[in-house]
Amino acid sequence: MKTRGLSLVKKLFATALFAPLLAVASGPELHLDKAPVSSDPAALQNGAKLFVNYCLNCHGASYLRYNRLKEIGLSDQMIKDNLMFTADKIGEPMRIAMQRDEAKAWFGAAPPDLTLIARSRASEFGSGADWLYTYLRSFYRDPGRPTGWNNTVFENVGMPHVLYELQGDQVAKFEEHDDGHGNMTKVVHIEPGKQGKMSKDEYDKATADLVSFLVWMGEPMAGTRKTIGTFVLAFLGVLFVLSYLLKKNYWKDVH
Repeated sequence: MKTRGLSLVKKLFATALFAPLLAVASGPELHLDKAPVSSDPAALQNGAKLFVNYCLNCHGASYLRYNRLKEIGLSDQMIKDNLMFTADKIGEPMRIAMQRDEAKAWFGAAPPDLTLIARSRASEFGSGADWLYTYLRSFYRDPGRPTGWNNTVFENVGMPHVLYELQGDQVAKFEEHDDGHGNMTKVVHIEPGKQGKMSKDEYDKATADLVSFLVWMGEPMAGTRKTIGTFVLAFLGVLFVLSYLLKKNYWKDVH
């Protein structure tokens, strides 16, 4: 009895250990396109313009102040004249006027703050930039949804396609595939519909700029941090060589 009891415990332990892995392996694979993230000031400035005009109506960036935008090559006056629509002073955070309880009543859930969205998605999907880039290009018309839109990356998303006028319509074609084990999976193929203000290449470029800004916004000091890291590694390399030469000279009589 004791042996059988230990065997049962081992089986239960193995099931608990590997069940999450099996669940992930059997789930639908999420394909993400590689995001062409750029640190070029022109790309970041265009991304900031898109963010302020299309995202800042519902999504705040309350952990970033407007004056930090000077780090991507903008002057105080340029920020005030072109980007500062939700504040009076340039040192204020990029908040929105909409209250969370009102947003929850209107949309079913309050739109999240986007300051750290690229970093939070990175913790879930490996690359937050790739997820955002694919998501913003994967909306399609769905009359069954309250907003009239759905998304292949985020199924039954509550957010409408705010960049619709730029991209235009996309239409979904559904297919069912057998995975070889008798399980039918739904596959969604997106096809272009009504043309927007931008061509496909132009929209992809605009989306890449927006994603680049979201990535920068999550860690504005990333460029400085990498530069400092490079200098530190170079200094340690030089220090290692000098230390080795000193050691060699100090011990030359012994060896």
